[in-house]
Amino acid sequence: MLIAKLRSQKNRDPLIAIILSVIVCSVLMVYPLSYAISGARPLFMLLVMLFWVMCQPTWCGIWFAFGTGIFVDLLIDAPLGMNALSFVTIAFVARFLTRERRILTFGNLWVISFMAVLAHLFMTWIAQIMGGMQFSIARHWQPLLSSIFTFPVIYFLLKKWRI
Repeated sequence: MLIAKLRSQKNRDPLIAIILSVIVCSVLMVYPLSYAISGARPLFMLLVMLFWVMCQPTWCGIWFAFGTGIFVDLLIDAPLGMNALSFVTIAFVARFLTRERRILTFGNLWVISFMAVLAHLFMTWIAQIMGGMQFSIARHWQPLLSSIFTFPVIYFLLKKWRI
């Protein structure tokens, strides 16, 4: 009886958790903040997408990354496809590099998330330069530190649904 209960808890579907985490992240992304701290808003959707792609590879893959990227583009009024391209590239590289390793510790995931946030900021910076957009270079890199410190919170909130 106890073994059957533990087995049913291990095989539960994360669909509701995936949907709820995307909804909560979308609210956190558009929640109004003062101008002084709005530049340091963590990249919530990128971190959640990365968590699901690495920790639930059977449920979330490249198409999930593309969908969340397009959703972020529409949500923050970015050029259509800018975040989607970045999310898909990051998800592909993360899946490719962790394909053989199914034992991902928290430390490994944290380092991968740091590299992913850095790559995302670099790709959006390059896209903005190519698009001729005016921006402040100092404000562009502010989400790096806040995102790095936000990932452990996201991990510990969602680790119940990890494979």
